[in-house]
Amino acid sequence: MTTKWTKWVAIAGAMFALAAPGTNSEAASAPIRLALIEGMSGPFADAGAAVERNVRFAIERVNARGGVTLSDGAHPLELVVLDSQGSVEQALVQLRAAADRHIPFVLQGNGSAVAAALVAAIDKQNAREPDNRELFLNYSADDPALTGAGCSFWHFRFDAHAGMRMNALADVIARDKSVKHVYLLNQDYSFGHDVSTLARAALAARRPDIAIVGDEFHPIGRVKDFTPYIAKLRASGADAVVTGNWGNDLALLVKAAREQGFAGKFYTFYGNSLDAPAAIGEAGVKRVVAVADWHPNAGTAAPAAERLPHANAASSDAYYAAFRARFPAAHDDYALARIDVMIEMLAEAIGRAHDADPLAVAKALEGAKFENGFVRAWMRAEDHQLIQPLYVIEMDKAGTPGVRFDNEGSGYGFRTVLALPPGQTESPSECRMKRP
Repeated sequence: MTTKWTKWVAIAGAMFALAAPGTNSEAASAPIRLALIEGMSGPFADAGAAVERNVRFAIERVNARGGVTLSDGAHPLELVVLDSQGSVEQALVQLRAAADRHIPFVLQGNGSAVAAALVAAIDKQNAREPDNRELFLNYSADDPALTGAGCSFWHFRFDAHAGMRMNALADVIARDKSVKHVYLLNQDYSFGHDVSTLARAALAARRPDIAIVGDEFHPIGRVKDFTPYIAKLRASGADAVVTGNWGNDLALLVKAAREQGFAGKFYTFYGNSLDAPAAIGEAGVKRVVAVADWHPNAGTAAPAAERLPHANAASSDAYYAAFRARFPAAHDDYALARIDVMIEMLAEAIGRAHDADPLAVAKALEGAKFENGFVRAWMRAEDHQLIQPLYVIEMDKAGTPGVRFDNEGSGYGFRTVLALPPGQTESPSECRMKRP
């Protein structure tokens, strides 16, 4: 009787486990959530939407392969979008919402001031609630301090910081002997001030003959008409502008320059970004230069001499083709390879850790190497800065040599003028990281 009863209890328990909600079977497939805290409304909503498309694309690719495998089985990744409205205050409100929902991974990038506030809040959150930690993955906030003096164990940057980008730009400016007078025009926040400081240092080191004829900052996201700034540029005698502007602040700036007939060159961090090429138009041909971790014409469109030695052109083209197939609308034509790299490296780290715990994943990300055929990169352990290739690119008409693809159906795209392998983009770090 005891044996039969024991068997019945075992059978009944097994049947209950199969039928009951929240069973091990369901837990094994529960999604691992990623909170995207970004400005989905407000002046930079288009930039937020572009980021969301890229994150969703990368997550879909991981999930199509079965997601990530933990000790209890396979789990898909799931994106949770939280609107910060582009403000620090709302970003912190949304971070608290993510913590309340026990979402372990936080993604943000549009705005270094927002990123710095999130880093500080996550440091406090993780110290206060070690059972509810968060890991911050940064895809665009470029303030060098985030992996320098203000570095955090809980923060990983997957974009080149402003100093790395400026060094690449300055290498190209130094070669352009027509540049004699430079105007620095940037957004008035930490990143914009970094661009100004870094530009002065980089140009002084490479071209001490260049005169800085203006160094100005404007409110971020508030200027609707840049005509007065263009008037100052023209009055200064500048033949080139260096700017770290992004989003509407870049698109409106270059649009005003076109309308007001400013003939100087623009050396930009984001001249190839969303809306910018269409806003610049014909006036940007051979005059707008940008720096990027990757661009669509880095593949077969690039002459062999302008390709990185490790990069497979067909792999680059295949990635871009897959993105365009997923998002065929012209306005959606803004693929950010570094976001794909970020999600892939996160998935690999979760798989290596066999755990979605932020501490375990952070340790797995430190020193991690990545290669997908056209991007070769590694996560520097001492400061959590991704070391990756950089391209300096020049705007031209689609169909000209090196410009197979245009941007957003504008008829204008970019060709590679300088390709730097990851070993040449690396710079020293001031990070003194406190580890848990």
